[in-house]
Amino acid sequence: MHIAEGFLPPLHAAAWGAASAPFVIHGVRALTREVKAHPESTLLLGASGAFTFVLSALKIPSVTGSCSHPTGTGLGAILFRPPVMAVLGTITLLFQALLLAHGGLTTLGANVFSMAIAGPWAGYAVYRLLSRSGAPLMVTVFFGAFFADLVTYCVTSVQLALAFPDPSSGFLGSLEKFAGIFAVTQIPLAVSEGLLTVLVMRLLMQSSRSDLVRLGVARLTGTERTQEAAAR
Repeated sequence: MHIAEGFLPPLHAAAWGAASAPFVIHGVRALTREVKAHPESTLLLGASGAFTFVLSALKIPSVTGSCSHPTGTGLGAILFRPPVMAVLGTITLLFQALLLAHGGLTTLGANVFSMAIAGPWAGYAVYRLLSRSGAPLMVTVFFGAFFADLVTYCVTSVQLALAFPDPSSGFLGSLEKFAGIFAVTQIPLAVSEGLLTVLVMRLLMQSSRSDLVRLGVARLTGTERTQEAAAR
């Protein structure tokens, strides 16, 4: 999904950078508030960022000028909400551009918009919708991660189609081609990422349950409520 350095026309690169900036600025404020209010969140924040960095560093060649890979943003979006994930995703993309030549600085805004903004918001929306419908936690986590991944590539397809419309069929024809090529690799990757995110969430339920309860991801059991009331 990382669009390569210099691949987008300058006007498009600047426009996506301008579109991403407000989300990242808002995310910095949200992240600052979270750390100040709950310093104990630092470890989970670091783990969420590392999860995104590792998964999105895997590269499978796909559309010319881009690539396919998991994104890892669904976990952070579920734990800390999409604004915080915008910051973690931007940091991830910046380091990958500088250290791994994965993505680029001129295309950073476009990559941030697709992977750190659109994907997390879509995944979180699905997670919340399923949670309110009473679906089990791990089902909501799976579909949240799945759609965070898949929507990232849908947005990247739109970005590429806008930049390189088909000479005969225009934007829609180009979008069909880009999305069709991405779908071959990305749907299985999205399923795999959903399953991996469920596994990580299960581990967090065992090691950091109290943090997940505080974040609103997990709920107290009847026994835990009784113990908490007795402690008070």
